[in-house]
Amino acid sequence: MNPAIVIPSYWTERDAPPVIGQVVSYDHATPIDKPLPELELCLDSLDAVRGVLRVIVLLVSPPECAAAARARVEGICRMHPALNPLIVGPDEGKEILRVVARAAPRLSGEPVALRGYGAIRNMGIAACAALGHDVAVFLDDDEVAADENFLIDAVHGLGMETRQRLSIYAKSGFFLRKGESPFAPVDTVASRTRFWPKNAEFNLWMRRALTATRISRSNTLCGSCFALSAQAFGRVAFDPFITRGEDLDYLLNLRMRGMDVWFDNAWRVRHTAARQPSCAASFLQDVHRWEYELAKLAAGNATIGLRQVRPESLEPYPSAWLSPTVQRRIFLTALLRVVRGPERRAYLGILLMGQLRARRWARRAVERYFELQTYWPRIVAELWDNRPLALRLQRLGQPAESPFAPSLTDDDDE
Repeated sequence: MNPAIVIPSYWTERDAPPVIGQVVSYDHATPIDKPLPELELCLDSLDAVRGVLRVIVLLVSPPECAAAARARVEGICRMHPALNPLIVGPDEGKEILRVVARAAPRLSGEPVALRGYGAIRNMGIAACAALGHDVAVFLDDDEVAADENFLIDAVHGLGMETRQRLSIYAKSGFFLRKGESPFAPVDTVASRTRFWPKNAEFNLWMRRALTATRISRSNTLCGSCFALSAQAFGRVAFDPFITRGEDLDYLLNLRMRGMDVWFDNAWRVRHTAARQPSCAASFLQDVHRWEYELAKLAAGNATIGLRQVRPESLEPYPSAWLSPTVQRRIFLTALLRVVRGPERRAYLGILLMGQLRARRWARRAVERYFELQTYWPRIVAELWDNRPLALRLQRLGQPAESPFAPSLTDDDDE
């Protein structure tokens, strides 16, 4: 196997909460003036990991601080030459997009981009494919490797079959929070959790998974600790249109195409960043997310050639969030937060119009993902082991003075 570690790294000009109605906002963006960025801690931990061949850093930042973010990330990567770091920012992304446009000239939207959770994941897959890496190991920049065997654990079982002769092409680990706990924190404020018990339901599933055999079929995909083989990422794209939860959504996309995600209860990372407080803006993104999942599963289950995905197959989590009962949960949670708690006006807007608009948007948007899927295998095939593209990415994306910088000739770059 030839794995690459892919790290999306989100940067911002200043530390500020997301704004209600904001299309693109990220839960763990790093202010460019932060003295010790999470990315530095992440790469420090990878220096002790055995067998690292390459680390690909996906640099995500708004235009107003793009130059400053690039300087910070290049400075951090230069301190870790043994990781063979490669930065994929706007310039490198343009090189990849040229190949994508050639493979799928009629494709609408931004399926591969440095904007939006799903499109960013697709950019990581595209970079891996261009450089010939047959395994993409995703790690968030606010996680650190738990031990030197992180990469060995990441590829453990990939490409093999279970006793039932089911292939393992996608695998998830989990992350440990403060106090070495693998469980999500459960809010004690009734207005936030009475009709929104997502963390409690997730914990119920996690307890079962941690006591099962090392490799078991998973109901979740941990966005900060998962590995995909080329057999998975070459056939199935991340959904660039979903507002958040692109990891769990990818599990559903794989299931529709006859593949499963497998959970490895021995593979873990540690979370380093503080938990973002809940707010109306994030809740509105969740409203769009769950309405979109309902529409997608309805469309997928009605499509000939796709495997049907039923909520009952995903008990105890996230089954309820993939059935029409989630619409009642959204309504009652918004209503309760209008009555008590902060941001009442924002929740009133969600209650009166936000949910309806999200439902209408989901019905329109879902077809675009199925359109992307018809092109995706062709896109990855065009990108795969593309030497001219790989050389351009290395020339642009490797930090200055890296000992791994290739010697290019004019002939190589043609």
